Amino acid sequence: MRIALFATCIVDAMYPATARATVKILERLGHEVVFPSGQACCGQMHVNSGYIKEAVPVIANHVNSFDTEDYDVAIAPSGSCVASVKHQHPMVARACGDKDLEARATAVGAKTYELSELLVDVLGVTDAGAQLGSYFPHRVTYHPSCHGMRLLRLGDRQSRLLATVQGIDMAELPEADQCCGFGGTFSMKNADVSSAMLEDKTANIASTGASLCAGGDASCLMHIGGGLSRQGSDVATLHLAEILASTVEEPAAVSGDVLVSIGKATR
Repeated sequence: MRIALFATCIVDAMYPATARATVKILERLGHEVVFPSGQACCGQMHVNSGYIKEAVPVIANHVNSFDTEDYDVAIAPSGSCVASVKHQHPMVARACGDKDLEARATAVGAKTYELSELLVDVLGVTDAGAQLGSYFPHRVTYHPSCHGMRLLRLGDRQSRLLATVQGIDMAELPEADQCCGFGGTFSMKNADVSSAMLEDKTANIASTGASLCAGGDASCLMHIGGGLSRQGSDVATLHLAEILASTVEEPAAVSGDVLVSIGKATR
């Protein structure tokens, strides 16, 4: 297949190793990955904050970038951004009376998948160790992000893939379905509530004895990782894609607060 990568803002700006890992996984399966160069923000923050009119040109840019590219499906390592493309983009266009944009946004959304959704539902990956060569010998707990869980209804796709990685020791996270408190601008507008929610999340992570918390959204992992760091915790956070891309020959090694990920060192 010819697969278009939707990198998302936060991955592009702060976690490029996650995008590289996503490409490695797809190429390992024999697919061609292309990168629509006009892509930028999907407009999720604008919509979530109520700036509907201001979101229209941002959404239009995303649609223009992807519906003019030749590809079979698009993929993003983010449940929240895919949820925005699938649900918010047509909704905003409809609310603004732009029927053409609505139709194009709906078509782009129909071809856009979150990473685990594409791997499991379209590409038939059920055993990461056997089919991807994934190897990650660490005790890991897993946080399912809200949009992926509630809007995309990803269910246990991510956790099932993680459980099949060679060498991994999965520890169940108590109250895993509870929000970490990030919520984009929510964490700034409601900082006290957000911090309280984060404290609950980090306490539950600590109770598992895991050395790492995995997830499918870089934004949530950034929020959780920041909380753990401020508490002086040795627990790191890492995106699902980087664990799936890790192999015996090219491991993603975890050491303190340093992640040597897919051959690159990041802090």
